[in-house]
Amino acid sequence: MFEEGRVYVGTSVKPEYLNLKLANRHGLITGATGTGKTVTLQILAEGFSRAGVPVFCADVKGDVAGVGATGVEKDFLTKRAETIGFTADYVYEDFPALYWDLFGEQGHPVRTTISDMGPLLLSRLMELNATQEGVLNIAFRIADDEGLLLLDLKDLRSLLSNLAARASEITSDYGNVSKASIGAIQRQLLVLENQGAENFFGEPAFNIKDLMRTSRDGRGLISVLAADKLMLSPRLYATFLLWLLSELFEELPEVGDPDKPKLVFFFDEAHLLFDEAPKALVQKIEQVVKLIRSKGVGVYFVTQNPLDVPDSVLSQLGNRIQHALRAYTPRERKAVKTAADTFRPNPDFDAFEVITQLGVGEALVSTLEKKGVPSIVQRTLIRPPSSRMGPLEDGERKDLMKESPVHGLYDETLDRESAFEILAKRAGDKVDAEDKQRAKEDKEREEGGRMRRSRTGFTLPEFGRDDRPNQRSRQRTTTRRRASRRQSTTEAMVKSVVRSVGSGLGRALVRGILGSLKIGQ
Repeated sequence: MFEEGRVYVGTSVKPEYLNLKLANRHGLITGATGTGKTVTLQILAEGFSRAGVPVFCADVKGDVAGVGATGVEKDFLTKRAETIGFTADYVYEDFPALYWDLFGEQGHPVRTTISDMGPLLLSRLMELNATQEGVLNIAFRIADDEGLLLLDLKDLRSLLSNLAARASEITSDYGNVSKASIGAIQRQLLVLENQGAENFFGEPAFNIKDLMRTSRDGRGLISVLAADKLMLSPRLYATFLLWLLSELFEELPEVGDPDKPKLVFFFDEAHLLFDEAPKALVQKIEQVVKLIRSKGVGVYFVTQNPLDVPDSVLSQLGNRIQHALRAYTPRERKAVKTAADTFRPNPDFDAFEVITQLGVGEALVSTLEKKGVPSIVQRTLIRPPSSRMGPLEDGERKDLMKESPVHGLYDETLDRESAFEILAKRAGDKVDAEDKQRAKEDKEREEGGRMRRSRTGFTLPEFGRDDRPNQRSRQRTTTRRRASRRQSTTEAMVKSVVRSVGSGLGRALVRGILGSLKIGQ
């Protein structure tokens, strides 16, 4: 059943395959809960790995983690293999796997910096309105212009506090920055912290190349993201996967149409990506999906209902695997009709009727054939997995992580000088300068008083004395204060240099299609 250049999916009236050369034309796996979507994802991951293609997938229920362990013989697996004629090639084996976890509990930690994520995705993550998003964009622009690294949440919070203090100064150059908007963003940052996002932002930042690894025997590594806890914060989950997708788009070189993908990316629970997403973001997602295939990346959306994916994105997904759907309500019937209508018809059956009759581990399959033409849809029994169905034991997971090629690379957090430290130093320097100025003025007043006393030979009484000397003293103090507010020639020169360096840095920093940071030319 296994063939060079193709991934075996299952058997209908004939073996059904997914062509590796067309696997970067993306795909869709849909079906109701409990119909076999997770097993389909698992067997596709195995097939890609066997062909030397790295895979990334999120483990929402904890079941996909078993791909790193050898499968256990079970009667229903053996029976399925016999039914579809797969017994000759069917063996139980494990696959090379990397385990990741944003919280660092069930896998290697995954982090990125605030600067790398960018304002667009952060605004989506924090559910900011248009005005607040505008203020966040100003904050990022100022950070880029002034060379302030935004690595973690405390850096962003510190920058926002600084902007609130400089609001009137900033408005003339960048636009209106209201303290109310900054306060709203600060409150959303607290919400993010409560959801555990502080574990995600920081250094060492995740290197996208670690998803592109292969094992010594040439098989692609399967990166499994522990998402059972992450799913409690669905917006963080969706934003993280979208960020990962945008990083792949920005970092990988153009390769055209390779013989096999450079990476296959499974986006499980895909409806979370599009729920309440603004039109501008959906358009950018569509743009990424359209263009990322030229980087050799295949994106496969996994969700319950094909209506979860906007039509503009759905039209880009050429390889389809449709598990059973129910049609009890008008919306469910519409979903079934949408799914049926997307397939190339089979004269032997009505796809609309069959979708509601499919059993567990059974699906309608249509994949791209030569010249990118969809195959006629076939009712298919999905092949059984070779790796374990079900979760790993904690001890097994830890042993696999110790043998991982990235073991030790991300375990210890770094906290180098960034916006928080720089702005704290600036504030401290400003306080010191003000203290020195006050001390200088006090000293000058004391010296002036001594000089007056030495000239007159006596001390004026506290009350009833001529107040003209005090008046002159106040005038001199006022003049000094006004002078201290003006920029000296040296100060003006220093600020000019800082602005030129900042603007130069701004030209060097370029933000990609979803706002993530990349280095410009």
